[in-house]
Amino acid sequence: MIHVAVQPEPPSFDHNVRQRGFAWLQKNKIALDRPLSPGTHLEPYWRNCMEDMHGLYNGCCAYLAIFFERVTGGGSVDHFIAKSKRADLAYEWKNYRLTCSRMNSRKRDYDDVLDPFEVGNGWFQLEPVSGRIFPDPQLPEDRQREVQMTINRLGLDDTGNREMRARHYQEYREGLYTATFLKKRSPFVWQEANRQGLL
Repeated sequence: MIHVAVQPEPPSFDHNVRQRGFAWLQKNKIALDRPLSPGTHLEPYWRNCMEDMHGLYNGCCAYLAIFFERVTGGGSVDHFIAKSKRADLAYEWKNYRLTCSRMNSRKRDYDDVLDPFEVGNGWFQLEPVSGRIFPDPQLPEDRQREVQMTINRLGLDDTGNREMRARHYQEYREGLYTATFLKKRSPFVWQEANRQGLL
């Protein structure tokens, strides 16, 4: 995971998402000041901003820090503060993180995952050859625990993700693409390779 800069709300967001969402909440008498009742499903107007999110956030998953093509349908909107806990934030741009579907399904409504908007670069570190990630050992112990908890909760260091990061770095080393392309395809791998003087 790397720091994600907050992007401005698109001009169409208020009409296409917020106003429609709050009208739906009001129509269905959904209380905004308490968690949703079990089994309550909100109308997914947030899908109306997926194109904007993908463009503004360069098509990168906020948690894996890899690019995904919009056309694959593999992207989703993560409500950083779960909509089941805060219906009033269900249709708010500031609560959205662009994610791949797998990371969104792993995060669910847990609140022990660090916010990509608040993460510092270098908090998550990488062994490029193996693809293993781990907390920066120079961080305070409580911050290291938060980083490790995020890694565990999202499975960021599972076998598949390790292999993916190692492959991205190896393909760069083999000259299959440039550092510029690596930065677009796999920003976390690029950032860590750059920090370690490996580019």
